[in-house]
This record gives sequence, structure tokens and C-alpha cells, in this order.
Amino acid sequence: MHGKIVVVTGASGALGRVVVASALAKDAMVAGIDYAASAIKPTAERIELGGVDLTDAAAANKAIDAAVSHFGRLDALVNIAGGFAYETAVESDPKTWQRMYALNVLTALNACRSAIPHLCKSNAGRIVNVGAMGAIQAGAGMGAYAASKAGVHRLTEALAAEWKGKITVNAVLPSTIDTTANRTSMPDADFAKWVRPEELAEVILFLVSGAASAVTGALLPVNGRV
Repeated sequence: MHGKIVVVTGASGALGRVVVASALAKDAMVAGIDYAASAIKPTAERIELGGVDLTDAAAANKAIDAAVSHFGRLDALVNIAGGFAYETAVESDPKTWQRMYALNVLTALNACRSAIPHLCKSNAGRIVNVGAMGAIQAGAGMGAYAASKAGVHRLTEALAAEWKGKITVNAVLPSTIDTTANRTSMPDADFAKWVRPEELAEVILFLVSGAASAVTGALLPVNGRV
């Protein structure tokens, strides 16, 4: 990871913060992108671009270009930005399905399309998306979310085929991630079985690393201890 330039979307979230910190600890240089505002001052190793709506292709382009302008190049894109909704299929609002598609699929697509011209110039271009085990077999109330994450899986496979030999494109598929929000919403669950953000970050950064140069088009389950 030493010297790699990595863009992380959703950088202010529970997983994004851990991925950014882990990448920096491995001597990477990181540009964090998030919808939330950021007060972090830019340094030679890190910049944070806040207030970015990645559902807007123009905004995604501007943010990726700013990252490249700051660091001079781009080696990897980690797409963590997304959202979640729990509604049964029959009772759900159609707008929920549109929102899940926008937050989970469009954000990843727009970031990828903006980053790919820069990643092609790297000797080791990488894209890592965050899918979901819940998109393999959706449970009750998970229709809109699972459908959107399934879209992320198919996007990953398509991009891997389109850019094979130039950029590796993979996705991690976590089960429930151990976050404060998830503990609050599921207080009776066995938290010890969940995936810790630090564990998931290690898998993500493995896929960014040179050790994963032969891996592309993979949908990698990260099941914790279920």
C-alpha cells in the first residue's frame, strides 16, 4: 500500500472512517469523499472533500478531479457511499426503490466512470465496491435495499469484464457490520457474530494491494462469525 493514492467514498461513515485510517496506517495517501461536510484540513497524505452528491455525475467528476489534482494521480477507488432502507415490498414507497438505486448504484457508477480514465494510467488500477450478503438472498423488508446492492454486484462484474487487463474490479459482500447504528436498531442481536469494520477494511485493502493483482470480478463474502 506504500505510496498508493486511494479515493474512498462515504469516507465519513462508520466503515469509511476505518478504511481511511487503515489505508493511512499502511502508508497510502487518501482522498475521502462524502456528502457530509468536512472540517479536516488537507495535508500531503490526506484530503477530505465534503458536500459531494455522488448521485450527480458532474459532482462526482469534480470531486475525483480534485483528488487527482491534489495527489497527481489515482491508483484505487473504494466505493463505500450508500444507504439502507427497511420496508416490505408491498408496503414500500416507490420512492424508496428509487432512493436505494440512487444511493447504492448511481453513486458507485458515477465514481467509477469518473475514476476509470485516471485508474487506467496507474500500473495497478483498482476498484473495490461494497455489496451485501443480503443481496444474495433477500429477507423480508429487504427488497429495495437488496435489489440495489444486487445492482452493485452486476456493475462490478460488468466493469471487471470491460476493463480486464487494465483495472481490477471487485466487491466485498459483508453480512451485518458491527456499527453503533446497527447495534441500536438490533439491540437483541449477537454482536459477536457481526463483521467488525476493521476486519472488513483489511479485506478491502487487500483487494487494493498488489497481492490481489490476479483477482478481478470477484464478489467476496465477508460473513463474520454467522
